[in-house]
Amino acid sequence: MKKIIILGLFILATIGVNAQSYKLGDKAADFKLKNVDGKYISLSDYKDAKGFIVIFTCNHCPYSVAYEDRIIDLDTKYKAKGFPVIAINPNDPGIFKTDSFENMVKRSNKKAFTFPYLLDEKQDVYRRFGATKTPHVFILSTKNAKHTVEYIGAIDNNYKGGSLATKHYVDDAVDALLQNKKPMLTTTKAIGCSIKAK
Repeated sequence: MKKIIILGLFILATIGVNAQSYKLGDKAADFKLKNVDGKYISLSDYKDAKGFIVIFTCNHCPYSVAYEDRIIDLDTKYKAKGFPVIAINPNDPGIFKTDSFENMVKRSNKKAFTFPYLLDEKQDVYRRFGATKTPHVFILSTKNAKHTVEYIGAIDNNYKGGSLATKHYVDDAVDALLQNKKPMLTTTKAIGCSIKAK
């Protein structure tokens, strides 16, 4: 009987978490998180943005590290077109010290990140989005200060290297949105490390 009760509570907890996660077409709420330069960043700071490439990533995960150059490329390619990258570290640095704010600053400087690298210190933003991996991408389109979820998933189909990827999910989705079209593919499976919660 005790096992049944515990299983029931686990199922209810799981449903509760999923119910709070963004789905395609949902309106994403704004947030305010600390950037590696010490300033706080919100989506509302980008007055001319057509949308955002929100990527949950971190320092320690080999998948995230493998994608760093491609994330820089995405920002370089799409920021001027109105879709900047917003990178967010959702991990508890108490589990991996490599993911501390100080190490985020060092990593950002070493790699010359062209995008904000924010710390989800309270770990509420990643839960709201429903991110489960690093990296995990959420593409938002912005209209009248409303941010609509248009794509959820992976950056491409090969984490080992950009030249090995044959499908570029984020590029394809943003290119479609820039043409006022809906992405052909709106969800893929995020491949990476599990998010480390407190």
